[in-house]
Amino acid sequence: MKTEKVFTVIMTNSGRAGDKPPREVSGTLDELKKYFSYTFEVGASWDKKVNVNPKNITSFVNNLQRSFEAKEACNYNRTSIELKK
Repeated sequence: MKTEKVFTVIMTNSGRAGDKPPREVSGTLDELKKYFSYTFEVGASWDKKVNVNPKNITSFVNNLQRSFEAKEACNYNRTSIELKK
């Protein structure tokens, strides 16, 4: 039985209200997709290029960043996403 790799995504939110400490979310690709499913759905509703079901972690991070950009379009607080090495 093959075990799935666990990834850690680091979310940093900065803006006018002041920087908040980075937040980490860990899980397999399927767990991360489930955790961020609402963000993907909102992003896809504003930007049709958002893939709500990415097949690899690189695509996941890119589409999650695109989702946050669409979701926070008129907001001073921006969320940036990176994969923990």
